[in-house]
Amino acid sequence: MAIVESSIRSLSNSDGHELNLIDPDRPVLSDDELAAISAEMESKSASKVIRWAVDNFSPHLAMTASMTDAVLIDLAVKVDPAIEVVFIDTGYHFPETLETVEEVRRHYGLNLRMMTVARQEEELWEADPENCCSAVKVGQLDRALAGKTAWMSGLRRQESDTRSGAPIVSRDLRGLVKVNPIATWTDQDVANYIADNDIIVNPLTLRGYPSIGCMPCTTPVADGEDPRAGRWRGKDKSECGLHIA
Repeated sequence: MAIVESSIRSLSNSDGHELNLIDPDRPVLSDDELAAISAEMESKSASKVIRWAVDNFSPHLAMTASMTDAVLIDLAVKVDPAIEVVFIDTGYHFPETLETVEEVRRHYGLNLRMMTVARQEEELWEADPENCCSAVKVGQLDRALAGKTAWMSGLRRQESDTRSGAPIVSRDLRGLVKVNPIATWTDQDVANYIADNDIIVNPLTLRGYPSIGCMPCTTPVADGEDPRAGRWRGKDKSECGLHIA
């Protein structure tokens, strides 16, 4: 790929692993160049994608975590133990989710940045349900990513139809590089990694909640339902906006 070759250079680190590094003398990568890099990353392991992101963007790099499980966190801290992990505390999380946050933080000695939403006089999810996510999630993510060049998420294509075309590397609406290291992973890939690596999982995942959001807007999922069917059930909504912002 000529575009990729003009945008990155290969080196070997002290372990002998080949690294693709963005040339610091080049201008900001174009969308076409990011698309070409993303296509190249399709054949790379999640760990190599994370390594690429860390080598190119750290310390101006963060990753978000929903605390459904610690799969991406486990992968990332094996590459960079000091990577900044962002968790958005909307004020409406399940107690089990907040307990998982603390368990994961202690287990990994995590460089955790909690983005806490100020309490509202009236519960926003009731007063303005259409704009609640943008106010308490997207707004907090914007704050967390101020000054960053890139960020990573655990978004996967198999999670829903709206995510089926998710690239591994792209540019978000802020102009930041967004990296989805496990975009190609299936549900079985995730389950296997959890089992093989003794990964911490949110206990709600064992009680019929394969996709966990805020407590008022998340319900259990029946056998055979789409994994995200419990999110905003009964509403014409499938995304909170974090992955399209």
